Amino acid sequence: MADRREKIFREAADTLASRRNAVALTGAGISVESGIPAFRGTQGMWEKYDPMEYATIGAFLSDPEKVWAMLSEMVDVLSRAVPNPAHSGLAEMERMGVLRSVITQNVDGLHQAAGSQRVIEFHGNAWELICLSCWNRYPSREKIREGIPPRCECGTILKPNLVLFGEPIPWSAQEEAESEAQSCSVLLVIGTSAEVSPACHIPRLSKGKGAVIVEINPEETPLTRSVTDLHLREKAGDAVTLLLSSLREIS
Repeated sequence: MADRREKIFREAADTLASRRNAVALTGAGISVESGIPAFRGTQGMWEKYDPMEYATIGAFLSDPEKVWAMLSEMVDVLSRAVPNPAHSGLAEMERMGVLRSVITQNVDGLHQAAGSQRVIEFHGNAWELICLSCWNRYPSREKIREGIPPRCECGTILKPNLVLFGEPIPWSAQEEAESEAQSCSVLLVIGTSAEVSPACHIPRLSKGKGAVIVEINPEETPLTRSVTDLHLREKAGDAVTLLLSSLREIS
């Protein structure tokens, strides 16, 4: 088993090193080691808050103060998080010229904090607030310090500039993500359940254009037996650290 594991990691590293045109698609699993629970699962946010009651654009528009009870807890968790070895490892791969971009479903900003330069935020970012009345934008940390729920100068309760259920993916982010997916030669899929549309279709776009799909996830996902070429069954931090070590040996 150990030999098989080592062989798969070596094959993944060799593929990354030889093709040098990789893109990473990351989900909630990459940030769990930073202290941010996944939204789904036994300890996820959706066990405490019904997403259809607290996380839709309709819920926000009808009762933003109620939704901010959930958002304030989420922002508090995010504010304590720091990048882990998976985030740092991807930033290092970018500096090495192996990885060219990160497409993330996360809203925590940890890829940028770790040093990644090209990050496509598929679901927006929690660290900016937007007014749905006058479209002013504010840094969320500053406004939240003024009180919850944070308000625009016009008096409207502000919304984090992230995608709630029922909202479309920002057009520019989706277009850029799909372009990256279709032009990369390796797609690293890290810590995503591959169940949230339309992000779950990105690996299939890459596969259809001939990319090698390297999946990092301790569990199998809907991608594992249908799209994935190499499945590294490890936590994100461990897997990225091992890949980086192999890449350094090859370089």
